[in-house]
Amino acid sequence: MPADTPFVNLRAAGAALVLDVSGPLIPRVLHWGRDLGDDVGSLVRVSTAPTPHSTADDPIPFTLLPSESDGWGGTPGLEVARSGTSRPLRLRLSGPVVTDGGQVTVRAHDDAAQVEVVIVLTLDDHGVLTEQVTVGNLGHDTLDIVSLQHLMPIPERAVDGLDLTGRWTRERAPQRFEVQQGTHLRSSRRGRSGHDATLLMSAGTSGFGFRRGEVWSTHVAWSGNHTHLVERLPEGTGPHGSALGGGELLGPAEIRLGPGEQHTSPLVMFVHSTDGLDGISARLHRRIRARAQHPSSPRPVVLNTWEAVYFDHDLGRLLELAQTAASIGVERFVLDDGWFGGRRDDSAGLGDWVVSDEVWPDGLLPLVDRVHELGMQAGLWVEPEMVNLDSDLARAHPDWVLGPADGRPWRHQHVLDLVNPDAWAHILERLDAIVTENRIDFLKWDHNRDLLEAVSGGRPAVHRQTAAVYALLDELLARHPGLEIESCASGGARVDLGVLERTHRVWTSDCNDAVERTDIQLWTTLLLPPELVGAHVGPPVAHTTHRHVDLGMRCATALFGHAGLEWDITTCPPAELDQLRDWISLYKELRPLLHSGDVVRADSDEPGERLHGVVARDAGAGVFAFVQLETGRSARPGLRPLPGLDPARRYRVTLPGGSRRRRPSTWSSPSGWPPRARRPAWRFPEPSSRSSGCLCRCSRPGRRSSWW
Repeated sequence: MPADTPFVNLRAAGAALVLDVSGPLIPRVLHWGRDLGDDVGSLVRVSTAPTPHSTADDPIPFTLLPSESDGWGGTPGLEVARSGTSRPLRLRLSGPVVTDGGQVTVRAHDDAAQVEVVIVLTLDDHGVLTEQVTVGNLGHDTLDIVSLQHLMPIPERAVDGLDLTGRWTRERAPQRFEVQQGTHLRSSRRGRSGHDATLLMSAGTSGFGFRRGEVWSTHVAWSGNHTHLVERLPEGTGPHGSALGGGELLGPAEIRLGPGEQHTSPLVMFVHSTDGLDGISARLHRRIRARAQHPSSPRPVVLNTWEAVYFDHDLGRLLELAQTAASIGVERFVLDDGWFGGRRDDSAGLGDWVVSDEVWPDGLLPLVDRVHELGMQAGLWVEPEMVNLDSDLARAHPDWVLGPADGRPWRHQHVLDLVNPDAWAHILERLDAIVTENRIDFLKWDHNRDLLEAVSGGRPAVHRQTAAVYALLDELLARHPGLEIESCASGGARVDLGVLERTHRVWTSDCNDAVERTDIQLWTTLLLPPELVGAHVGPPVAHTTHRHVDLGMRCATALFGHAGLEWDITTCPPAELDQLRDWISLYKELRPLLHSGDVVRADSDEPGERLHGVVARDAGAGVFAFVQLETGRSARPGLRPLPGLDPARRYRVTLPGGSRRRRPSTWSSPSGWPPRARRPAWRFPEPSSRSSGCLCRCSRPGRRSSWW
């Protein structure tokens, strides 16, 4: 596009962003969504909305940071205050908008408010649009950033909405809503993403689903307080129907800039799909996998000791557990809570990151060295951001507790003020020493409470605390480049693409019940690819629900993530160990596909039915699970199309045999399309007979297919 054009047209992977950069206002968003091609000059003629009665005399533009000064009556893009005064900003371009490949940089200012702004938008090779805004104080006194929201317009046809909610052990529960006039706002003030975090806020055409409809989604890549919203005004959003967006949720005076200081917002992502929610996931997963820090080695099979031994740390018992784990193919052995200080239960010791002489008189190395001898990586549980008042750390430094001294405890613990540089340095030194002295390969980094009354130095501190945690993770990884870290937060309460810039997987939920886990994992993979989603086989009776689930279903559920075990497998009879050994072999065989292919999910009118899988990028192979979470309306499930396959190809469909051993049966698709699979007699029963499932694998004829 010529340098003097009044438009910028970013295009990639079937998505596009079109901006009017003619000035003097900051760029007006003419279009975000599907690619419209090269010629967008005529778009301006349909991008000026008519002026209705009883509104501003001139058409209201929708800019990158919409403001009352533009006539916009919705959520402002940027609000600031100075010395107790505030007014809507009137931002004007400071110079030409700069385009460099898929990136646009906008510089603007408001001389009267003494504010400068830099907006950076990037449309990557996968069609994911990101926005980040930097605000600078040009004045001689303090500038408060009151609110900074990132908004994109979506069309009138986006009439249905979807977000996620949840609670402990039931994360990622979907909620549908109608996009109506007003603001559908999800605000999180938990100081972490939260069990009820929406992950994505989505709006789409009527009845959109996994495989159907046009969808627009946004994600705030930040682990602190945040907002997601869909907003529709009676007068519209410029020429568009609604606004979609979000940003960091700031407290009063939380971001306070001195003269010459700047603040940069978290990254906010916008994703469009013409192929339903699966298209949204495909774009996000490809972006995530393209990161330089994305795990490149095969995701090791994990055994975590929590539901095996809890706080009962006995070296002999743990050595036996490690030996058994190695014998069935486990590749990473993680020692959970209870190894340090006075930590014999969850009421004391948190913050004292020194190996307990009482429990481990010879230190951790007798266990760690044996784990390494058995060919496994060694992992360790930590919760560096928290402290028990009954700890040496809290007694020595009571001022290191974040918030009021009499603040409300949560799981007997308080938050450590990592904004305090001495506390931050102390925790870094202890973590560095633990990893170095004990030759640790992996940290399960937990975060077991919300941040309530999070005040440091007289001001809200969630932003500074989150930034300090990020810096702590970054520095620890810089000192230990081979170390991997899991983001755990009483299960799945810190799942976002901010923390995942410096961690290697998430613990999806504290619930290992395969019935509950089916939906928890399915909706978590809306944002994350399976290799980042911790998924473990728990005991026969689930710790959190007390439901008994058959081993086959537990294994099949954990297969579609970063697989592992959380179970005292020394109690398993030989037949169960054989089944686990075969399952681990299957996971190792399939993980190249599971951790590189596209996640697919079928739409169904049956509320208890789930058909999901992973299909290779070239559609040459796929792995699918069919799960019945509750009894259906009909006596049999009938035929189900397998999503994501190529209608021009013939596939071999392999189903599990009628026993644990490898007994493949095969079926090649006829010329008709699509391939369909019936549920075989082999199933994953549960005593209630309400939950069952099956697995199948599709591959081109001639490829070997084997199953446990």
